[in-house]
Amino acid sequence: MDLAPVVLFVYNRPDHTKKTVEALKNNYEAENTELFIYADNCRENAAYKNKCKVEEVRKYIRTIKGFKEVHVIEALKNKGLANSVISGVTEVINKYGKVIVLEDDLITSRSFIKYMNKALEVYKDKADIWSISGYTPPINLNGYDNDIYITKRGCSWGWATWKDKWSTVNWSKDYYAQAVKNRNVRKAFNETGYDMSYMLELQGQGKIDSWAIRWCYNQFVQNKYTVYPAKSFVKNIGTDNSGTHSGNTKKYDVDICLNDDIKMDDNISENKQVNESFKKFYSPIFKITVSRYARKIGVYKSVKKLISK
Repeated sequence: MDLAPVVLFVYNRPDHTKKTVEALKNNYEAENTELFIYADNCRENAAYKNKCKVEEVRKYIRTIKGFKEVHVIEALKNKGLANSVISGVTEVINKYGKVIVLEDDLITSRSFIKYMNKALEVYKDKADIWSISGYTPPINLNGYDNDIYITKRGCSWGWATWKDKWSTVNWSKDYYAQAVKNRNVRKAFNETGYDMSYMLELQGQGKIDSWAIRWCYNQFVQNKYTVYPAKSFVKNIGTDNSGTHSGNTKKYDVDICLNDDIKMDDNISENKQVNESFKKFYSPIFKITVSRYARKIGVYKSVKKLISK
């Protein structure tokens, strides 16, 4: 089996980046895996402190060893996370046909690469499988015996997919401006969490620029699933106010799985109990924090109207 390349996106968090890379280097298959690192640049009017952090990250990633090959791609100008991910993943997946993706605040289990490659192989010919997630939230799985489950929501915290799925995504911003005006569509999209249509609404209004919500909406439109591990292979250490898009919460904390023998059923089906737990997990935090965030970015009235429906 040809191992999928890992693509890592970094910016201005040297400490987080080092922890992410060190954990990845400890993976069983690291020395047989190609690593592509995309380093974004500062915004034009960035403060001196931020420029120093960007340069510190770049100096570090140029020294990384422990993988089959390490490819460092440094942006000449600031692209932003969305454009960086879309262009970087497209470049690598067009060459290799599959890809595993990480950002600079994700601590992986030593079994992460092995799990992701196994899942990519098992589900590669399943038309209804959209992606593989390495992270799973701490939801209630009492009584659920499988090592994996599926939902119709993708995840951006350590994920993988194939070229034939990635190439179907419509990234055009115009596509989302009208996407959630239909109440029934909005309700259906929220079946994996009330935050979904909210984020899509902001995307359509141009208030945020998220690759992930566009990725998830295309998955929804095509009625496809993401494979999740019952126990997480990824821990996010970036929900500490350190990132451009991160807040400060312990809600998503998990203990990472060290098991390297995950059983995968290629005919896995949805589980109602799991789906309900999954939706419940992503909904309360949305209702509690949405007003505060909406005020911060200046869209409180539109968001209040949206969540009241």
